[in-house]
Amino acid sequence: MARIKYYYDTESCKYERVKVSSWDIVLNSLGFLSFSLILAVGIFYTYNLYFQSPVEARLEKENEELKYYYELLQKEMVEASDMLSSLQERDDNVYRVIFEAEPIPKSIRDAGVGGVNRYRELTNKDLERTDLIISTHQTLDKLKKQMYIQTKSYDELLDMAANKEKFFAAMPAIQPVSNEELKRLSSGFGTRIDPILKTKKMHWGVDFSAPKGTPIYATGDGVVKKVRSSLGGYGRQVEIDHGYGYITKYAHMEMYNVKKGQKVKRGECIGYVGNSGKSTAPHLHYEVTKDGKKINPVHYFYQDLNASEYEEILRLASIENQALGSY
Repeated sequence: MARIKYYYDTESCKYERVKVSSWDIVLNSLGFLSFSLILAVGIFYTYNLYFQSPVEARLEKENEELKYYYELLQKEMVEASDMLSSLQERDDNVYRVIFEAEPIPKSIRDAGVGGVNRYRELTNKDLERTDLIISTHQTLDKLKKQMYIQTKSYDELLDMAANKEKFFAAMPAIQPVSNEELKRLSSGFGTRIDPILKTKKMHWGVDFSAPKGTPIYATGDGVVKKVRSSLGGYGRQVEIDHGYGYITKYAHMEMYNVKKGQKVKRGECIGYVGNSGKSTAPHLHYEVTKDGKKINPVHYFYQDLNASEYEEILRLASIENQALGSY
């Protein structure tokens, strides 16, 4: 109950009751409310300054959890990237070497993704850690592209594996003439003395000395690409395209046993040793070409030789003697 106030009236010499107007009541009420509001704001500010609200506490806990899971995600991305790098190295240095395939260029494996506007949507958002979010997206996008390239590489290797049997059947992997005692290889690949000019020249194949009429065998499956005869040079010759970049040449033959376009199998007789062309004695000149480049044929004589026989063939082929034909 409001207190009743009195004042002393000097004229009447009495205490008169103070009459309060409506405006006084309103002003007093507004003053009280203003003071209460200022006090409440001060208390609220002070409380929030030193104490967390339940919402803030919950948000801070969520932020800590998000930070933990982000760090865990970053760790897993690093581990996934390391694992992918290991797969890429094994792919280039093991699997592709086995199938004689070119490694995937590093520029392709490390290629970027998207363009400058790829992350524009994230950049335009009012986020405190936009840089963190964009870097995470970039890492994930790069990882996804590298994984895609690796899966395509494995698809290619699977195709190669499916053709593995045909590949090894086509590879020129035996000697073109019977040479069980390893005495017929008379001149190897490399610089040799020309039998006519008596100067050193590059000898692009190996020579097998053998009597006329000795059978000559296809060293791998393939298709006869060329059957040619000339008075000089290689004389009567046969070329076989084995696919996979391999071509073999058999020169100075006495006669052919095949025709152009004919399919042949490894070990099939394609002709006989002779002395045609620029030849100084009956022999077979044998060449192997891989992807347009002539290579040393003895490196492929592995299927019909054991380890010690192969070592002996290498030794005989390395002797710098005189070739039996001139070209």
